[in-house]
Amino acid sequence: MKSFKYIQKITAVFLLVLFASCSSQNNKTAQSNANQAVYVSVDTVRNGNAKYFDEYPGTVTAFKQIALTSQVNGYIKGIYFKDGQRVEKGQKLYAIDAQVYDANYQNAVAQLEVQKANLMKAQKDADRYHELDKQDAIAKQQVDYADAALMTAQKQVAAAKAAVNAVNANVQFSTIYAPFSGSIGISSVQVGTAVVAGQTILNTVSTNNPIAVDFNIDQSQLYRFEQLRTKNSSDSLFSIVFGTDIYPEIGHIAAIDRAVDQQTGTIKVRLSFDNKNDLLKPGMSTIVHVKNNSGTNSLLIPSKAITEQLGEFFVYLVGDSSKVTQQKVKLGQTIGENVIVADGLKAGQKIVVEGQQKLHEGSIITTTQSSGSKK
Repeated sequence: MKSFKYIQKITAVFLLVLFASCSSQNNKTAQSNANQAVYVSVDTVRNGNAKYFDEYPGTVTAFKQIALTSQVNGYIKGIYFKDGQRVEKGQKLYAIDAQVYDANYQNAVAQLEVQKANLMKAQKDADRYHELDKQDAIAKQQVDYADAALMTAQKQVAAAKAAVNAVNANVQFSTIYAPFSGSIGISSVQVGTAVVAGQTILNTVSTNNPIAVDFNIDQSQLYRFEQLRTKNSSDSLFSIVFGTDIYPEIGHIAAIDRAVDQQTGTIKVRLSFDNKNDLLKPGMSTIVHVKNNSGTNSLLIPSKAITEQLGEFFVYLVGDSSKVTQQKVKLGQTIGENVIVADGLKAGQKIVVEGQQKLHEGSIITTTQSSGSKK
């Protein structure tokens, strides 16, 4: 019996020693796993050429554009162009039925001739009475009446001439000519359409080469753009983009508006672009690229190094003993795959660019990939 109890004690001691040994081994394994270095990719913060483009929404517009309206009432009786074609200054575009105006003109001319005849009679009467007056053979009152009749006849002739000119203007207005050379749009009226003076828009004519692009800038940028205005015209400072396509011609500042919009705090800038191939059409939307050299020699890091937390941006900065700490940064313009760092880093520092999702404050890193980490 004593022998059995002795065996039980020996067994219990053995089990306690075995349990303690296993627990110690597990603690060592856990500690080893906790201190295992995380494989990441590291890059060095460096100064770089930070030339980039500021972007602004822009609208293509014509330097000269006018809506054609009729100045007389009537029916369209002729259209003398093809929709969308180029027209030259003075080219005949529309004709409005002018029968009524022609008749009025002929009547006005006839009235003018009548008044001229009356003037001739009044002139002869006045001349005759003045000759009689010299001989004291007529009453002075009769001479005065003749002079008054002559003056009235002269005024009536002048009024008749004005009436002829007014009616003739309507005749002239019945034919509409191109006010300048440019492109004409698709006609809004057809032959037979009734038009109302000053209300019916017939078409639109606009210049197309060169062509303008308008965009708005903040008033704080006005001084910068005034400086850009004086830059050498060979500099490719301004370009426009449509989706992924870049327009092949470069632009230049043609005008800066006279005043700032007080409601928005912006001012309009107008660029000029060569449009000899007629690729740009008024009304098109585009993105204006303005070259910005102010960031030259700025700090550049890969965009993939950035992590975002609650609207703030961080990188993992590599410190002593290969430990990382989170560093808050202030970002500037994105340039391709890189981004400008305005504050938070210095040239020469090392940051993690891949593998951030496995890190936390104080993690130990390695840039050597082990066989285990390759799996």
